[in-house]
Amino acid sequence: MKPIVAIVGRPNVGKSTLFNKLTGTRRAIVDDSPGVTRDRLYGDCEWLNRSFLLVDTGGIEPYAEDIILAQMRRQAALAIESADAIIFVTDLRSGVLAHDEEVASMLLKSGKPVLLCVNKCDGVGETPPEIYEFYKLGMGDPYPVSSVHGHGTGDLLDAVLEHLPAQEQAPEERDVIRVAVIGKPNAGKSSLINRLAGEERVIVSAIAGTTRDATDTLIENGKGRFLFIDTAGLRRKSRVDERVEHYSVLRARMAVERAEVCVIMLDAQEGFTEQDSKVAGFAHEAGKGCVIAVNKWDAVEKDGKTMDGFRKALMRDFSFMSYAPIIFISAKTGQRMERLLELIRFADEQNAMRISTGKLNSLLADATARVQPPTDKGRRLKIYYITQNATRPPSFVCFVNRKELFHYSYQRYLENQIRAVFGLEGTPVRFIIRERKREDT
Repeated sequence: MKPIVAIVGRPNVGKSTLFNKLTGTRRAIVDDSPGVTRDRLYGDCEWLNRSFLLVDTGGIEPYAEDIILAQMRRQAALAIESADAIIFVTDLRSGVLAHDEEVASMLLKSGKPVLLCVNKCDGVGETPPEIYEFYKLGMGDPYPVSSVHGHGTGDLLDAVLEHLPAQEQAPEERDVIRVAVIGKPNAGKSSLINRLAGEERVIVSAIAGTTRDATDTLIENGKGRFLFIDTAGLRRKSRVDERVEHYSVLRARMAVERAEVCVIMLDAQEGFTEQDSKVAGFAHEAGKGCVIAVNKWDAVEKDGKTMDGFRKALMRDFSFMSYAPIIFISAKTGQRMERLLELIRFADEQNAMRISTGKLNSLLADATARVQPPTDKGRRLKIYYITQNATRPPSFVCFVNRKELFHYSYQRYLENQIRAVFGLEGTPVRFIIRERKREDT
């Protein structure tokens, strides 16, 4: 599990700009107006061969008329609760404001390591004298940073690494499968975990949004040891009105990052929706093992063709992750609970599968002989060899003569050939195309 570093502070101090700079992306929308909704709230950050999850929490707004101080404190607690370290961003140009002092007070009480970042130090040369004002926040030496130009970010990241836990041992040494249960509100996620645990470990209510936090439940039985991470239901962004739900979406995404396998919960009575596709997309993009569980199957009127029809429709709806097994369950009655655990273990094993280079290249020879690689303007794609460079998800590097000749359709063909021979059910796969120049190409 990657360590988590949260970026917090009042609005419009440059948190999203800093997030983009440190992650090397443009995932967070940057705007001068405070409170801008962000498309992506987390991203991978690497520094000195260490990687961690960086989280942009959005502005803490203690001054808003419709938010009382207690609610503001709760929002801040939700934002930092899962973090191993916190970057507290302030603004050199505006100096220390009362809101900065209130946020600083909350962070000090959290007991988490806090790095004080003074942003918008855009000049070069000596440290601006205005920075000494920030010592009164009681957080030690401030780190002058320019999130626009990147000045000072190296020193800040060095300090962050000092406060992160040691990296985990190799995943092969673990014996617990971490499972994130994700889906829309009221799909039955908490009921599922309670059924598997044999007791009411998670609050269950028909009111959508009851679960706010991601909670962990260890379940051990004849099928193995599983750590289930229950998450708040993911709603459409237009319906995430409360700040608490704003952080619930964030925590659900972080739960996906923590997990090896994601169970995507659907409501059989409601059927497939666009939001189900988006929820599944989180797990697919993160490269996790996936199982699609259709809950409340006991409440559906059925005949001999109902399940087959439902399955075919889902295979069409989830065409981008056709590798994921589909199971019809009932958390209420316990229907197919054991089979669900078997599929979770199977998806975990497939996600961690490693295939030897010899076997891959033998398959490559057969596949290219059966269907020749494509040509363009007289040049034919040559695939010299293929090797697996990573697991979780299984990732394959193809060395070719020209990248532009390796069309997506032929990548999909090779993927289908690999799956047909080696399985890899329940897991996405990745292809990395590298160009290798040769004299004769």
